[in-house]
Amino acid sequence: MKKILLILILLVAVNSQAQKAENIIIITTDGFRWQEAFKGMDEALAKDKKFNQNDSTYIYKKYWAENINERREKLMPFMWSVLAKKGQIYGNRTLGNKVNNANPYWFSYPGYNEIMTGYADTLINSNKYPANPNITILEFLSKQAKIKGKVAAFGAWDAFDNILNEKRAGFPVVSAFDKVGGKTPTERQKLINAMLADSFKPFHEEECLDVFTHYGALEELKTNKPKVLYISYGETDEWAHAGFYRSYLDAAHQVDAWIKEIWDFVQNDPQYKDKTALVFTTDHGRGDLTKAEWTSHGPQIKDASEIWFAAMGPKIEAKGEIKEENQLYQDQFAQTIAKIMGYTFEANHPIAKEIPSVLK
Repeated sequence: MKKILLILILLVAVNSQAQKAENIIIITTDGFRWQEAFKGMDEALAKDKKFNQNDSTYIYKKYWAENINERREKLMPFMWSVLAKKGQIYGNRTLGNKVNNANPYWFSYPGYNEIMTGYADTLINSNKYPANPNITILEFLSKQAKIKGKVAAFGAWDAFDNILNEKRAGFPVVSAFDKVGGKTPTERQKLINAMLADSFKPFHEEECLDVFTHYGALEELKTNKPKVLYISYGETDEWAHAGFYRSYLDAAHQVDAWIKEIWDFVQNDPQYKDKTALVFTTDHGRGDLTKAEWTSHGPQIKDASEIWFAAMGPKIEAKGEIKEENQLYQDQFAQTIAKIMGYTFEANHPIAKEIPSVLK
C-alpha cells in the first residue's frame, strides 16, 4: 500500500511539473478596446466621416459581418479561431465578465507598470516617469536559475527603457529605434536595422512602426531562443489618438496576424512546441459611452479603465471565452504569468494574487 501511495505521489508531482510552461511569450497591443476585441468593427465609427478616413467601403468589405462572432473573427482571426479554443479570454462586459485597470490613471506607463509588477503604484502618474522603482515579472524571472540570460523585451515605444528599468533589470530592452542584434547582428538583423533607420517616422523618435518591433522580436526568437519574450505593439493606440478608425482596425488585424506567425514558429520548433505559453492583453481601454471619446483615454474618460486578457499554453485549461460574471484587475496579470511558469512572484512591493481560474 505504501509503495502504491508513493507511486501515486510521484506521478502527481511529475504531472504537475509537466504542465508547467518552460517558456512564455507576453504580447500587448496598446489601447486596443474590448469593444472591438469581443464585438469586432464598430458600425457607428465606421460610418462616421470624422473617423473612417473617407473609406467606409473598405472597412465594411474587410471587417463587417452581421453575426457578431463572425465579425470579431474577421478582425482578429487567430484570437478567435485558435487562442479562444485552446486557451481563455476574459473581458466581455456584455456578459458581465469584467477586467479593469486597478490604477486610477488609465494611460500607458501606469498600465504597463501594473501588468509587469502586479502593483498599481499611484506614484507612477506620468508617461514621462523615470526608471521604474518596482520589480517587473520579467526582471524576477530573469533572476531564476533556469531562465537567467534568456529574457528579452521589444517595445515600439521608447518609454519601455524606463518601464522595464533596463539599466537595473539585466536583460535587453529593445525599444523604438534601438538597433537589434547587439554587437554581432545576423544579416537579417542588419537589414532590420538599416530599414528602421531609414523608415517613415509618423510618431517621431519616440516610437517606431510596429513592423520593426515585430521582426526584431521574431528574429530574436529564432536566433537566441529566449525563454521569456515580451513584445509591445503600439499602433493601435497611435491611430486611435489620430482618429483614424480604418488604420486602428488594420493595426489590430495585423497584430493578430503577427501573433499567428509567432505561434506557428513556436509550434514547429522543438524547444518551444507544447512547452510555451502565450499571454495577450492591453495597457488601458478607451472611450465608448460617448462615441467621440473612442480616440481618448485617461481618468477623465469614464470607461477607459475597461480592458481584456487572454492566455493559452501549458497549465492553462482550454475554457474559451469566459462568460461568467466576474471582476478581474490588471494587477493580477503578473502573478498569473509567474504561476504559469511555475514560480511565485516576490518583490519588495505589493503584488496582487493571480487569476486562479487561468491555471489548471
